[in-house]
Amino acid sequence: MKDVPVSDKRNIALMGHTHSGKTTLLDAIWYKLGLNDRLGSVDNGSSVADYNDEEKGRKITLFSKSFSANYTTAGGKTVSLSFTDTPGYMDFFGQMIAAVHVADAALIVVDAVGGIQVGTHRAWKCCNQQGIKARGFVITGIDRENGNYARVLESIQATFGKQCVPVEVPLAGGAGVVDALAAKDVPPAAKDEVEAEKAALIERAAETNDSLIEKFLGGEELTPDEVARGLVDAVATGGIMPVFACAAPKGVGLTELLEEIARLFPGPDRHARKTADGAAIGTGEGEPFVGQVWRMVNDPFAGQLAFVRVMGGTLRADSEVYNASKKQKERVGAMLLVNGKKQEPMSVATAGDIVAIPKLKFTGLGDTLCAMGRTAVCAPMKFPKPVTMQAMKGKTQADDDKLGTAAQRVCDDDPTLHVERNTATHEMVLMGLGDVHLDVAVELMKSRSHVDVLLSTPKVPYRETVTSVGEGHYKHKKQSGGRGQYGEVYIKVQPKQDPAEDWFEDAVVGGVIPHNFIPAVQKGLVEGMTAGALAGFPVADVKVTLYDGSYHDVDSSEIAFKIAASRALKDGMLKARPVLLEPIMSVKVFVPDHCLGDINGDLNHKRGRIHGMETEDGLQVILADVPQSELFRYAAELRSITAGQGTFEMEFSRYEQVPGNIAQKVVAEATKDRKHEVED
Repeated sequence: MKDVPVSDKRNIALMGHTHSGKTTLLDAIWYKLGLNDRLGSVDNGSSVADYNDEEKGRKITLFSKSFSANYTTAGGKTVSLSFTDTPGYMDFFGQMIAAVHVADAALIVVDAVGGIQVGTHRAWKCCNQQGIKARGFVITGIDRENGNYARVLESIQATFGKQCVPVEVPLAGGAGVVDALAAKDVPPAAKDEVEAEKAALIERAAETNDSLIEKFLGGEELTPDEVARGLVDAVATGGIMPVFACAAPKGVGLTELLEEIARLFPGPDRHARKTADGAAIGTGEGEPFVGQVWRMVNDPFAGQLAFVRVMGGTLRADSEVYNASKKQKERVGAMLLVNGKKQEPMSVATAGDIVAIPKLKFTGLGDTLCAMGRTAVCAPMKFPKPVTMQAMKGKTQADDDKLGTAAQRVCDDDPTLHVERNTATHEMVLMGLGDVHLDVAVELMKSRSHVDVLLSTPKVPYRETVTSVGEGHYKHKKQSGGRGQYGEVYIKVQPKQDPAEDWFEDAVVGGVIPHNFIPAVQKGLVEGMTAGALAGFPVADVKVTLYDGSYHDVDSSEIAFKIAASRALKDGMLKARPVLLEPIMSVKVFVPDHCLGDINGDLNHKRGRIHGMETEDGLQVILADVPQSELFRYAAELRSITAGQGTFEMEFSRYEQVPGNIAQKVVAEATKDRKHEVED
């Protein structure tokens, strides 16, 4: 922000379980700072953060959004505060990853009633993965009837460590909080607790420095400056994770929270970034500019907006920058400070600032922008792979014609949303992190591109192969006046044992098929492999040997041999014991201990093979191979079985033979579908 030194900027991601109070806290802060003329509310749709129609309807945060403003502390110092509200719902985890990637610190919000939940663990894990050491906790709702600050604090310390240290003492009934460090006007009932917390903080501050700990252990009193310096060092390195308390809608604890953020949390200069190759990025205003795009938004008025976190140096409006990721020059015409629906022009941005740049030509999510002459590339953002998918088509032909463009626009804004056309099933498939994720994508396609979309369970991309040797023969002979068509081929079809082995062998001798017709035979076999003899699925892992045939001096042609080869392939496959193959996925399922038995049983029911187990971040991790056909609804099923506490990852592993009883059903269904297509 303008006129604020880099060291006095605070860039913080608000994280936590869905409905823990993140957005309510942000609304209360913005009202307190005078940036909103009324207290926003998620429940009544007036939140400054959850302002999209999709968010209002679902009453949850779906998109990470940053808000920036200046705050003047009690000591008269102006600090720049940037808070990024992140979704707590698992389906939108990618939004949290992007926000934390460009933050300098994190505040994990925990509800005083609900306590630690699966989203709390997810937020903690995300901080670990993104290298965010400076983090704290905010216990919200301390005024609620069933709220229990002491119990939740104890749970936080037991789960995440004793470095989670309270810096405030809440008063009875959530009537207020006392800042243990400032310790002014302390009510008699809270005096002992405040003194105890202050002493604990001073001891923690001393532990950050050898000279301070020596002084402390020697019985000397640390000066306020020494305590402050020690605490700042401890928070920056994760030695202390301050725990705050508030009742946000009533404004209780907000002043204390803002004061402690300004006092304790690090600025961009303490969380200096490195490029992907390990080079340091200077945060001073005189350093070369480096910034990273962490979010792309299709704004109905400004067009495509690239949200850039300035990592170092100075960015100015009406300037030229270099996209080091795409190796393209970009023109920065304007810069915007975006707070919810409000947009203000900015002329200068320095390290720690988040600005929106409209109408960049080549820039996309994750790209690095830098000063001309520099080629710095920031570390990439790593997002989870899709775990659920749905086939989609337009409601009408007009919708279908616009579907690809509409889907791509939505995917451009969301790194965890993917769309592809499956060449085996001829379906357009939408993939994401859960059912709600896909539903929101469909809503966005309708609101942005006016495309109505129908979702359905995707077809499984089965394949066909053979398990023995079969002889195939076909003579294509057609005479209807004038030049006829003639081509005859004999082939041998068998399994291809070695992936590196050539699939086609020309064993013709004696010129029974002229050399110039051999390519036509190959083309016919390739076309025949697009639809196998068993159920019309593509053919894989088959070797074909052409060993005999015949031709006619006048009537033979390339088309005749193509047709003969294709028909001979089907004949040979039917004699070579054809089978179906199905895609197998490698799966990692993360669940709490008490869900282990249910999940193992469910995976066995899904024809899964469990290979092993391990632990990670207090959760059990089940490693298994599961057929893809059993996983289309697994994201929702797992959430139901584990009450929202389970997650999973999957990726394609290989193809395997489908069991006979299931193969019969698949073949029958495929035959029925082909019959309907012919009738239509």
